[in-house]
Amino acid sequence: MSSDHLQQSSITTTTTTSTTITISSITKEISSEGDDHRLFDFPNPKRFKSSENGDDMSNNNNGIDAMDHTESGSHQNGFSNGNSNSMTNRTTTTTNQMTSTQVPVTPRDIDEGLYSRMLYVMGREAMQALSGSNVLISGMRGLGVEIAKNIVLGGVRSVVIHDCNSVTYADLSSQYFFTEADIGKNRAEASQKKLAELNNYVEVSYSSEELNAEYIQRKKINVFVLTEAVLDEQIKIGDYCHANNIKFVLADTKGLFGQIFCDFGEDFQVFDTTGENPIMQIVTEISNDNPGVVFLSADTRHGFEEGTYVTFSGVKGMTEVNGQEYKITVPSPYTFTIADTSAFGKYAGGGTVTEVKKPETMQFKSFSQSLSEPEMSICDFAKMYMPANLHLAFQALSAYRVKYNGLPKPWDDNDAEKFYELTKEINCKTPDKPITDELNKHVMHLFSKICTGDLCPIQAVIGGIAAQEVMKAVTGKFKPIKQFLYFDAIECLPENIFNPPSSDSTTTTTTTTTTTTSPTDVPSMKPVNKNSRYYSQTIVFGEEFQEKLAASKYFVVGSGAIGCEMLKNFAMMGIGCGKNGAIYVTDMDSIEKSNLNRQFLFRQWNIGQMKSKVAAEAIKQMNNTVNIQAFIERVDPETEKVYDDAFFEQLDGVVNALDNISARQYVDRRCVYYRKPLVDSGTLGTKASVQVVVPYLTESYSSTNDPPEPSVPMCTLRNFPFLIEHTIEWARDYFEGIFTNPVRLAQEYQKDQKAFSERLKKLTAYQKQEEINNVQRILGPDRPKSFPDCIKWARQIFQEQFHNTLVQLLFNFPRNQVTTKGERFWSGNKRCPHEIRFDPENKLHMDFIYAASTLCAEMYSIPPLKDRQEVKNYVSTIHIPEFKPRQGVTIHENDEQMKAHEIGGGSGENEAVELQQLLQKLPKLEDIANVQLKPLEFEKDDDTNFHIDFITATSNLRAENYEIDPADRSKTKQIAGRIIPAIATATAMVTGLVCLEVYKFLQQHKKIESYRNSFVNMALPFFGFSEPVPPKISKYLGNEFSLWDRFEVNGDMTVEELIEYFKKEHKIVITMLSAGMSVIYSPHFMRKKDKAQDMNKKISELYATVTKKEIPPHVHSLTLDMLCEDLEGVDVEDVPYIKYTFRQKK
Repeated sequence: MSSDHLQQSSITTTTTTSTTITISSITKEISSEGDDHRLFDFPNPKRFKSSENGDDMSNNNNGIDAMDHTESGSHQNGFSNGNSNSMTNRTTTTTNQMTSTQVPVTPRDIDEGLYSRMLYVMGREAMQALSGSNVLISGMRGLGVEIAKNIVLGGVRSVVIHDCNSVTYADLSSQYFFTEADIGKNRAEASQKKLAELNNYVEVSYSSEELNAEYIQRKKINVFVLTEAVLDEQIKIGDYCHANNIKFVLADTKGLFGQIFCDFGEDFQVFDTTGENPIMQIVTEISNDNPGVVFLSADTRHGFEEGTYVTFSGVKGMTEVNGQEYKITVPSPYTFTIADTSAFGKYAGGGTVTEVKKPETMQFKSFSQSLSEPEMSICDFAKMYMPANLHLAFQALSAYRVKYNGLPKPWDDNDAEKFYELTKEINCKTPDKPITDELNKHVMHLFSKICTGDLCPIQAVIGGIAAQEVMKAVTGKFKPIKQFLYFDAIECLPENIFNPPSSDSTTTTTTTTTTTTSPTDVPSMKPVNKNSRYYSQTIVFGEEFQEKLAASKYFVVGSGAIGCEMLKNFAMMGIGCGKNGAIYVTDMDSIEKSNLNRQFLFRQWNIGQMKSKVAAEAIKQMNNTVNIQAFIERVDPETEKVYDDAFFEQLDGVVNALDNISARQYVDRRCVYYRKPLVDSGTLGTKASVQVVVPYLTESYSSTNDPPEPSVPMCTLRNFPFLIEHTIEWARDYFEGIFTNPVRLAQEYQKDQKAFSERLKKLTAYQKQEEINNVQRILGPDRPKSFPDCIKWARQIFQEQFHNTLVQLLFNFPRNQVTTKGERFWSGNKRCPHEIRFDPENKLHMDFIYAASTLCAEMYSIPPLKDRQEVKNYVSTIHIPEFKPRQGVTIHENDEQMKAHEIGGGSGENEAVELQQLLQKLPKLEDIANVQLKPLEFEKDDDTNFHIDFITATSNLRAENYEIDPADRSKTKQIAGRIIPAIATATAMVTGLVCLEVYKFLQQHKKIESYRNSFVNMALPFFGFSEPVPPKISKYLGNEFSLWDRFEVNGDMTVEELIEYFKKEHKIVITMLSAGMSVIYSPHFMRKKDKAQDMNKKISELYATVTKKEIPPHVHSLTLDMLCEDLEGVDVEDVPYIKYTFRQKK
């Protein structure tokens, strides 16, 4: 391969699920000169020669030292000044420390209690693959430890962390496992213990030895992750890994810029490219044609794409299609075609069709080849020029080090110009075919000025993505980055700096002209104190901005997975670390085992403790100057005494780390009211989103709402399920219907019979009958009094739910039932069921009996029987009478019929007589005084409480009734527990994006285009960034306003005074005044006497009178809404609300 020319034949852009730029036929000179500083002892690549004599690079190292912020010293993974050409001259030592957990030879069983949320992202097979993998991570500065943290939490078999250098002050701005006490210690050694604490299942060892092939083979490394290495070492390691089938991930950050490269070999199989569940639809008809047309439900679009492979199951009549795989053609959203079905049997009903996911083979080039022939994923579609520019910049940095024996000095215009000239030389090696025709001089200058900086949020973004790529490399789960990904966040700089100094900031390369602009000199950006833990951050932003960060006050709402990562980032950034600064965090939850897989501030010994308290203490250990106050009160209307006006008004901003919509909307409303910036973020598996809310610039979080998820009709759940999700939801409701709600009613009756009777009077006849029957069932004379009684009770409900109910259903609607339209009743989404006869030899049947009887015993405080064989022996002796279906039993076909039945009932005196008759059926209180009841509150994460066991058995039995494929315990737990799939990599990445927006808030950016909303799906991979949406603008009397505007009224006025004030100041006449649901003033609905009195009353007095509540002392303002007219009596339809401050703050 020639090294003298830089050639490019074409630039092509391909947009698919993942957009890639391909720059082909490029060769590049690699310069090698200076001292030989060796961290890795691998064979050198044969294809890359010196430009001077063509020798192998092993004879001519480029001498690029560790990336320090000065021109001397050490900053790479153990590079230092001076020669180290032989192993005998090496002064570093090698130490390997292991956690106490011994690593198995084969992939271990998955601890579902720990990994449950991640299991729903990766799947069991992928988790098994992870548990057998060995990962080496070289470089233990901020980026390396971020990747290592995510990988250890992910549950690999072993992680080797490698670094030959010592901790310096420059590391403290982003390496959160270092403190000042670690300065001078080996980076890997100082990190090992804290990384090992994250996951007892993962062996974490450290090494400071020179890595060589023998070491890699001995450790059986599957993935080599390289950070903080210079270009010639990247080439050396990358080519070695490619040749030896070791997956290679390169990750690097320079100030506000990041780079990732992946090489997973020349024949890498991706088994699941999206991570989405296979599409499954109900078949309604299949024609006997060539090709056969498959008809699906017309209620919703089927979602299948052209060329998808599908398989059928449960089809009756045309049984030939069952179990066969077909490639489909999609003529419409509700049908598709398969092969020739003309000779098949006639379709007779039933069946499902399911998407078949096909593996995809990907070819990766080595790092050296990719340097000259790069494929680059697009990260920001608003900056299509950026990947090629950064591809040049990261290479030019090594060339700069070689040429000038050091790195560009921070914010030095002369060095920036030299750097730019180097990028231009590299780009123009072949003038007619440059790498890019959009070389951006301004971006190159910025890269040079901040490349020696080190920012925790950038490393959180790059570290989260890189760690996910490692998991892809091991598992084949999700589609990898192909092959370079470049990321930047230059908008975090002051707006007058990151914006180009003129409209033309690019260098247009032609054969004759070059148009450029001059750099912007910003002396205030220059860093000062090299012995500050924030030195690497001040390189990027300057000391003055660091003081702003330290003095800022931020509120983190939630300290779960996102909250933990957010707090870590804040501590590294220095937010709230000054005399007047503070971080406030709240979370009302305590720590559970399942949290430990993502919420990395917590440890095994913290289980049961309050999240916010533990998280606050943990980040104090990371940065002891942080001022943090932890709350355990939720943020909602009931706690406005805690989070009052004074609390919110002091804040510089709020970040949400919440897991439910209603809480997010409430915090959003508070931020709009107090005009505070908010960043909301969330994750769903590998998906993540960020929404920025900036006062006056953007809409609020609540301005738009996602459409509600479609609900399942109750009659479908009760009588006509056709999906496993339906049977699981029914089983979850059934759990509460027999173990929770009736027991609460019975306790209420035991406690106060009179109050119980009074409450029943307000219910419909159907509801009264239902509640009394439940109490009678729980407390009646036939209630279980011993464990054998509990077994009998379980056997009876088995018979009732899985046999008798189905026999009755088929009695009402026989298999050959035809509707009034002449169509089969049991067709489409209605699956014809069958009853189940109990068999003690059937494991599923016994699973139900054992779980149900155990829960029944707990409900009645009866000691359980733990011997399943004894339970089996006893249940085999129980005789259940044969069920005979009855005439006149109503089974509702739809929810309208069901609601009509439930609403119906008597009224007046007859209803009162009926209630007394019903109450007489209940046992006397003296007969049940000693009955100890315990309502069972559903808890999904306790694997010993039989809750999920019961729901799994119940759901699968009902699925068997309706010939629906069953679900395993894990899937049942996810659906019944409404568990949101989560993974540490997405959490880390999204909080990095959030903190980049926080930088912008504190920079006080004024332009909406400076901010970014984000949507990322790392499985695809897809990265989408967009400007936030501006607020909706409304008008009244020619005045524009948005949700951020309001009328401000200070001082408590009478109604008359307030009306006159608005007439005079705003030219509008109030015709009605309300606060929430309470009307304070409405002349059209007031008697003259009342109106005259109320007009002279203070607004606060009227509010207290109307609401019948005293205004609490902490409330200083009321939010009032009004209807109004102009002075001519014409209605004014839309006006801002009124912030009515009636009480001055003390």
